[in-house]
Amino acid sequence: MNMLLDRSPGFGVYIHWPFCAAKCPYCDFNSHVRHQPVDQDRFASAFEAELATMRQRTGSREVTSVFLGGGTPSLMKPETVARVLDAVAKNWTVPDGIEVTLEANPSSVEAERFRGYRAAGVNRVSLGVQALNDKDLRFLGRLHNVSEALHAIGLAREIFPRLSFDLIYARPGQTPEDWQAELEQAIGHAADHLSLYQLTIEEGTPFHALHAAKKFIIPDNDHAADLYALTQEITSAHGLPAYEISNHARPGAESRHNLTYWRYGEYVGVGPGAHGRFVESGRRVVTIAERMPETWANLVEAKGHGITGGEILTRSEEADEFLLMGLRLAEGIDLSRYEAFSGRELSTRRLSTLQEEGLVAPIGNARLRATPAGMIVLDAVVADLAR
Repeated sequence: MNMLLDRSPGFGVYIHWPFCAAKCPYCDFNSHVRHQPVDQDRFASAFEAELATMRQRTGSREVTSVFLGGGTPSLMKPETVARVLDAVAKNWTVPDGIEVTLEANPSSVEAERFRGYRAAGVNRVSLGVQALNDKDLRFLGRLHNVSEALHAIGLAREIFPRLSFDLIYARPGQTPEDWQAELEQAIGHAADHLSLYQLTIEEGTPFHALHAAKKFIIPDNDHAADLYALTQEITSAHGLPAYEISNHARPGAESRHNLTYWRYGEYVGVGPGAHGRFVESGRRVVTIAERMPETWANLVEAKGHGITGGEILTRSEEADEFLLMGLRLAEGIDLSRYEAFSGRELSTRRLSTLQEEGLVAPIGNARLRATPAGMIVLDAVVADLAR
């Protein structure tokens, strides 16, 4: 089924495995390096306990996708993955064949482990390739080289029905010609899905300090916009158009789980630092878990969950989030759904102005999307519409 035709927001389950073999200098995700072996049995038990607590809060639901992210979930033993997936199925209805994704790093890929994940129920792998030249892989702090990345891609294509991999572009010194060659090489290896992200400098990361000290320079906004436009052109020409700002897929191969986020569906987040958003007693709640893995596990063992933060969203907050997420998608948003969240229509005056500026476009009478030009300045577009 083409997932863009089935626009149900869905109910996803996100599991966060917080451990990595090394911390990448650009990464601001909740990931931690441990120099002693991780007690996987302890963490599997904690995941099981927190999933049971979340089931009490959400009630009976039908799961549309499961995503094991991180960190580096491919450092998990297949038995750990099997326990977590079994716990999801014990708590909610999990139809056969739904999308079950596991993120993997090429440096932690072994055929035997991949086959173990497949046997546990994983049917889609997302590989953190990030670059297809060794110099830039070293710059990005990756532990693998290009030949290991291509080996991992080959193994994943052989073992799993579906495969995605990530690349980071707008790297220092990267010319449009360099990126075109690398992207076309990637498309030659891609099964059905690519996630293509511009390098951004996040506060609190090693790259932030190095960039501030002018140890390296990334492309300016105009150059980055040119690389973004080139990305759209090349992927579309090869049958992997963008269905979201940074995500490209053959029709029908879109990420079901990520569509749940962008369509403002509901999802449970389990594990250290995980976020969830789901409807409880008629209101959308946000849950935020303790970030430190061992502290999270202690909390779960003491009270059945590691949630330390969260809120109940107001209607206007829901409406704003719905806009921010939905306008990232090529399919845009359902205007009646926005009105149901916000209790009002979007301002026709602001819509007209944004349309005249070529930043948004209607799809029939029922939907609104951001144009390619609008995607580049999406935060400003959303801020204008949400006022």
